[in-house]
Amino acid sequence: MGKQQGVGAADRHSGSGTTDHRPIGGDADARLALAQDPTTPQMTLIDLASDPSAAVRKAVAARPDAPAQALRPLARDHDRQVREAVARNPSCSIGNLMRLVKDADRWVRWAVASNPACDESIRRVMSEASDKELRGLLAESRELEPEVAARLIDDASPEVRERLATHTHDPDVITALLADRTARVRKGLARNPRTTAVQRSALAADPVVDVRAALVRALELDEADLERLVDDRAVQVRLAMATSEVVPPHVREALTRDPDDRTIAQHGSAVVLIASGGRRRRRR
Repeated sequence: MGKQQGVGAADRHSGSGTTDHRPIGGDADARLALAQDPTTPQMTLIDLASDPSAAVRKAVAARPDAPAQALRPLARDHDRQVREAVARNPSCSIGNLMRLVKDADRWVRWAVASNPACDESIRRVMSEASDKELRGLLAESRELEPEVAARLIDDASPEVRERLATHTHDPDVITALLADRTARVRKGLARNPRTTAVQRSALAADPVVDVRAALVRALELDEADLERLVDDRAVQVRLAMATSEVVPPHVREALTRDPDDRTIAQHGSAVVLIASGGRRRRRR
């Protein structure tokens, strides 16, 4: 991962050495076709990396088999889309990724976040960046080093912490964020299927309505938690249960006897809200 082919390696597509060269000519469309051709020798790709057409350079930048001699200048290209293509390229070197994660253009920085070649050094830089969206994209990563995860747990942005809460697979991170004082962070946990039954029970008792409503919409709960939430003091929570695909039918049936001035009745797959004045709204 993150390794680039050198020009001395054999061309796996053409069977010829990478020192072979294909003549470059024609208009931009012809050169673009050459840049996209899997049999094009790597020496030709190096030449095409300095092509006057940004579309041609972008095509070279996007090739996982592009040699380091081609990607290196493209990581400094004046065209943003070319640099973004390099930032997404799984063959991009750590050195180029380090440059691109600090790029002045946000789209280039954000592209680095999805590159599988990123290592801990890149993720550490991302976690310390002033770009909140970049930190948020990092927070959605499946696996994070403990040092990086700890930094995101204490991130100044509730949005970043919420995204971490929603996507993390780390039990220690989930435990830490369960104590977060910001409701939207706990709401993120309420949508995370990696939470345990005990943690879901704690979220079912959360003092914030939005957290409990998000929980019943997203995750399966123990029967004891469901029985308690059927009588939840907030109609928003009971309505969320009535319309949730993960709440068992017998629990939704219990909501037809809801004591609120808006009763909740079910007719097949539809949920009908009957206001106190008798007016009906149908939700599917």
